[in-house]
Amino acid sequence: MNEQEILQQKLALLRTEHRDLDDVIARLAEQAPFDQLQLQRLKKRKLALKDQIARLESRLLPDIIA
Repeated sequence: MNEQEILQQKLALLRTEHRDLDDVIARLAEQAPFDQLQLQRLKKRKLALKDQIARLESRLLPDIIA
């Protein structure tokens, strides 16, 4: 397995986790008395995942010379 395949697998896992966090955040926000701190932590984790996804995507896509 080459580096690009490994990065693509990691990217897929991160996207899945990001999507799952989206669902968890939505369900948590629907509950009447929700834990604001827990919601904040989940959103922070989701943002960190988004940053990791962006970094991996930029490593996978070749630079385009304009």
